[in-house]
Amino acid sequence: MATEHKFHYLLKPGSDFKFVARMRLLATISLALCGLSIGMLFINKSTRGDYMNWTIDFKGGTEIVYKFVDKNDPEKQIKPDASKVRKAIADLGVEGFDVSEFSWKDEKNREINGMMVRTPRFGALSDQQNKDSVAQIETQLADRGLEKVGWSGDRLFVRSTQEVTQDQIAGILGPLGLELKPLEEGQAKLNATANEDTGEYNAVFTVYGIDRQYETAIEGQLGDADVQIVQSTGVGAKAGDKLRNDGIKSLFYAMMLIMLYLAFRFDIRYAPGAIVALLHDAIMVIGVFAVTWTEVSLTTVAALLTVIGYSVNDTVIIFDRIRENMVRLKDKKIERIVDISLNETLVRSILTSTTLFATTLMMNIFGAGLVKNFAFAMNVGVIAGTYSSIFLASPLFLWIHQRWYSKPSKRGRRAAAA
Repeated sequence: MATEHKFHYLLKPGSDFKFVARMRLLATISLALCGLSIGMLFINKSTRGDYMNWTIDFKGGTEIVYKFVDKNDPEKQIKPDASKVRKAIADLGVEGFDVSEFSWKDEKNREINGMMVRTPRFGALSDQQNKDSVAQIETQLADRGLEKVGWSGDRLFVRSTQEVTQDQIAGILGPLGLELKPLEEGQAKLNATANEDTGEYNAVFTVYGIDRQYETAIEGQLGDADVQIVQSTGVGAKAGDKLRNDGIKSLFYAMMLIMLYLAFRFDIRYAPGAIVALLHDAIMVIGVFAVTWTEVSLTTVAALLTVIGYSVNDTVIIFDRIRENMVRLKDKKIERIVDISLNETLVRSILTSTTLFATTLMMNIFGAGLVKNFAFAMNVGVIAGTYSSIFLASPLFLWIHQRWYSKPSKRGRRAAAA
């Protein structure tokens, strides 16, 4: 005796949604959204000064590697809480930074687990600290005959008719969160000596760099750890431009290889629809990042490539079903074959995309830093990729087929005329 099974269906078998009938409407909506996404880039450029919220990967900045040891036992490592490190730096008013775990081996071949901090800033001073420090020096040391006060990187230049001392400058910069380096003997002598011709003092003072600022802030947040600077490296803007251009090239090359694959896997009718769908997905992800002003890093480029891979996988499955049904359902019109194929693969597309979306959504909610950035791009990409596979790639294939492949050949037309 056969056992009856009760199944729960997302959509009941035999669903018959009319996708082809809504092709023009959906294409119009997609074009409008892509236009808005591209337009948002120019709005950002005019209002915020840049098309996207580029991170250090593309704008340049500073990479600092720290290690953490016990204050009472320098040989004992401490694994810090990344969230506390982020909070310490965020409390300084820094934006656009990233904190990630970083491991290496020391000279004794021991595994060291530290942290890498990447910040878009190059120097210790923010724009506000620069303005405030100059204003306060000019106010509090007005009696020193100040003639010029200005910063160049982390160095302060003071020209005056009377001597300005290290202690005087330290007392002004300290409350602003800037720590002066001790003067070398030669520089201290120059600062205290007036020019023989003009009688002016040309003093130079140097503050500790951004690596020392972050070190102090992190130690204050962790308490029991001795934070040590292992390496501090500046990343120039030119390197960032090259990385950005390479990221764009990688997207372009990926799309070209996908188009070649589809042309050989199926035929040339299918390739344009897949490429348009991929362009749509990339533009939609970029548009959402532009609207929300979310940081764009190399991780975002990796997420875009992943979205493209996911989208083309979904598109290939639908195309494969269309090709099978074109052989199996020769008595039906091509419009009906496309509708049947989309209905047959609809549940599979929904379940696959929902599973991936749920996974990346949890990463987006509970993740941080680069993980969160990747997950956010994937969230947007999964939605856009599922939509484009169903509502863009297949209708475009249909349009190409109707325009160039559905007409009878010249030999067929001659035979019909005879």
